[in-house]
Amino acid sequence: MLTINALHTAYGGLKALDNVTIRVEAGQFVTIVGPNGAGKTTLFKSISGTVMAARGDIQWQGQSIMALPAAKRPELGIAHVPEGRQMFKELSVLENLEMGAQTAAAKQQWSRNLDQVLTLFPVLGERRNQLAGTLSGGEQQMVAIGRGLMSAPKLLMLDEPSMGLAPKITDMIFERIEEIHKNTDIAILLVEQRVAEALASCDYGYVLQSGRIALEGTPETLMKDETVRSVYLGL
Repeated sequence: MLTINALHTAYGGLKALDNVTIRVEAGQFVTIVGPNGAGKTTLFKSISGTVMAARGDIQWQGQSIMALPAAKRPELGIAHVPEGRQMFKELSVLENLEMGAQTAAAKQQWSRNLDQVLTLFPVLGERRNQLAGTLSGGEQQMVAIGRGLMSAPKLLMLDEPSMGLAPKITDMIFERIEEIHKNTDIAILLVEQRVAEALASCDYGYVLQSGRIALEGTPETLMKDETVRSVYLGL
């Protein structure tokens, strides 16, 4: 579905990604872990088109999308849930969800997708008319994920969904991400610093360090790697 080949990206005048190659197959759950500054967010921005890569290629279903404007990429089925949630704080919960439903597929599937979001996050139904800026951090993260789902995606990219959340809320968010993976055919690409939780439920993982892929493999392989165990898991 998504193939990134030898991607090089400079961001803010600095090399952020160096020869990065990753794949996400249809319906697959792929996790990318790594420290702050490793290039994880830049990778997502490169895929969504808000940062232009210098070299390499990004292919979607076998076709290069390097020249495709960022505004056109959601129509392909690529949804980017950004770091820090980025709510429309002066809009209601429902209006924020409506902002995600701008693609042709999303408009056709509005009712079904809204039912899916409110089933995953019932509290959003209770707060549908509440201003998003007045929600708790966990509720805002639910809105952000819901907004991504409202676009009828084939690929859901989640950038640090646990950021700033209490452990109990983080556990719930990860449970919902697992539900999306198990109960839909949506592929998930997750960027996360909480390595144990991120690797626990994915199909395949990459470790990104200083803009390069340092390790890759199944969760079992990565969890056994001594570098991952000592640097990321504290074992």
